[in-house]
Amino acid sequence: MQLTVRDATAGDEAGVVALWRACGLVASYNDPVADFRFAKAGACSDVLVGADAAGGVMGSVMVGHDGHRGWLYYVAADPAARGLGVGQRMVQAGEDWLRQRGVVKVQLLVRETNTKVVGFYEHIGFEVTPRVLMSKWLVDPS
Repeated sequence: MQLTVRDATAGDEAGVVALWRACGLVASYNDPVADFRFAKAGACSDVLVGADAAGGVMGSVMVGHDGHRGWLYYVAADPAARGLGVGQRMVQAGEDWLRQRGVVKVQLLVRETNTKVVGFYEHIGFEVTPRVLMSKWLVDPS
């Protein structure tokens, strides 16, 4: 599949959010439009898209870093294009984005309800890392 990877634009917002929803990546407590806009506005984050020859959004990755570790979020491949390398290409684009900024380690989180993707990530070199994840809501998510 011919795929052009580029920075997302404001005009991509609706297509990217629709892709995230189609891939089951949106949780009830996340506003994907706000996430898209926040990442696009940040100095240490971005949203990358993989567009087909007609310009349609076939894949995405939100990428960011804290100066030490990089993170990938919303890695998505159009369900109709699964198995064609779109997801792998988006992960590679996110990794390249981080490398260009001198970030040496990339991480991602997989929700326990989305374990079907663990094999995909293991296949492209990620490993399950035992850690205790702690979190605290700073605002009421409801």
